[in-house]
Amino acid sequence: MKITWLGHSAFRLQTAGSTILIDPFFSGNPGFEGNDRKDAVKGVTHILLTHGHGDHVGDTVAIARETGAVVLANADLAAWLGHHHGLDKIEQGNTGGTVSLGNFSATFVNALHSSASITSDGVSHSLGSANGLMLHFEDEPGVLHMGDTDIFSDMALINELHRPEIGLVPIGDRFTMGGAVAALACRRFFSFAKVLPCHYGTFPILDQTADAFVDAMEDDAKNVAVPRSGESIEV
Repeated sequence: MKITWLGHSAFRLQTAGSTILIDPFFSGNPGFEGNDRKDAVKGVTHILLTHGHGDHVGDTVAIARETGAVVLANADLAAWLGHHHGLDKIEQGNTGGTVSLGNFSATFVNALHSSASITSDGVSHSLGSANGLMLHFEDEPGVLHMGDTDIFSDMALINELHRPEIGLVPIGDRFTMGGAVAALACRRFFSFAKVLPCHYGTFPILDQTADAFVDAMEDDAKNVAVPRSGESIEV
């Protein structure tokens, strides 16, 4: 599996049987600048969304129309994408549910955050719950994208149920847990073989580096990868 960080919380996962974008926030994302959009969307088969905020839904509609990718989202967000944006290749679920998507499955797990969108007419649309997404593959390591979240003790249950090997973890503070707390979550509740931090460095009000997270990981810092935007790692 090749995992590419595309700035903020956006990731591209290339696997043996699918090419996945998670939270593809490209337009207006300073962390995506300098990346090749054509490369980012090439061959995409699935778009997975953790929640309805604009910095996570991002370019979903345009990419889905360009590529024909299947979009996975919580039921409220999925309905909104279908009704307001005309997307028809949509898989919907909700917290605790698992959806089979060919060579992998996605389970909606808890996250402590909000999920809504304010449209150009100033109307706020409630778009269901915020989630993390646990991805299980047939012959590749399990990946947990935590979405936007704070630490919570039931992360221990997520680990017990799913045993994720790869963690995609928000660390930027202000809207999610900061680096030290994110490190505590990883060290106390999970046994990740590899951790990639995200949701930092995008906007001035977020932490600009992953340094606090790496420092707080202590002996487990050896398991942390801090790619530049557009850089890939193999797992």
